[in-house]
Amino acid sequence: MTANPTSAVVIGASGGIGQALVSRLAADETYAPIFALSRAQPPAPPGVRTQAIDLGDEASIAAAAATVGAAGPVGLIIVATGILHQDGVSPEKTFRALDPATMAAVFAVNTIGPALVAKHFVPLLARQGRCVFAALSARVGSIEDNRLGGWYAYRASKAALNQILRTLSIEVARIRPDALVVGLHPGTVASNLSRPFRPDPKAEGILQPEASAAHLLRVLGALDAKDTGGVFAWDGTRVPA
Repeated sequence: MTANPTSAVVIGASGGIGQALVSRLAADETYAPIFALSRAQPPAPPGVRTQAIDLGDEASIAAAAATVGAAGPVGLIIVATGILHQDGVSPEKTFRALDPATMAAVFAVNTIGPALVAKHFVPLLARQGRCVFAALSARVGSIEDNRLGGWYAYRASKAALNQILRTLSIEVARIRPDALVVGLHPGTVASNLSRPFRPDPKAEGILQPEASAAHLLRVLGALDAKDTGGVFAWDGTRVPA
């Protein structure tokens, strides 16, 4: 552990990838303290601080940021939230299935929520030295890489998230030149998000949450300031815009 470590924050810490990220960070001891924020609060590793947060409620985001900020500067923020399906929400196979309420629900979680997290948490990032704000995106958010169509709301919400991260990176660089703002594509992970579409968690090409988290943290560790604003996959490749 460094002499004066900064803290790390995982938002969406109750999800499969979020829990795995918290466990990895706790074991690594690069950051202290570690905050695991989510609506549900599963058991956390020793030394990890938990607090409720709801990305649909800006007041709860502000309250969580106040708690984190009281512990000192932050070195790492990862927004590990996302929605692809839930009751009444599923990916569209055709434009004929587009529904405004469904689209609004998907954008609220995938785009607006992370943007509000940035609003309240980016000011907590350390003003000197390397620090990171990252959010889970998806390869299907790439406009250039879209060759299959479908999944309108999910694709569009992740593309919008990528644009928010890119815009945020430009502003943050003016006051924190060593900071990174990036999107992360975690791969196809055996989690509740992917289960209806990839029911066999041991199928080829599917990552376990622990493996995905390890890859993502390794990717973040290899990036530097010139990479800010980009979206990077679990294997380190850059996702096209």
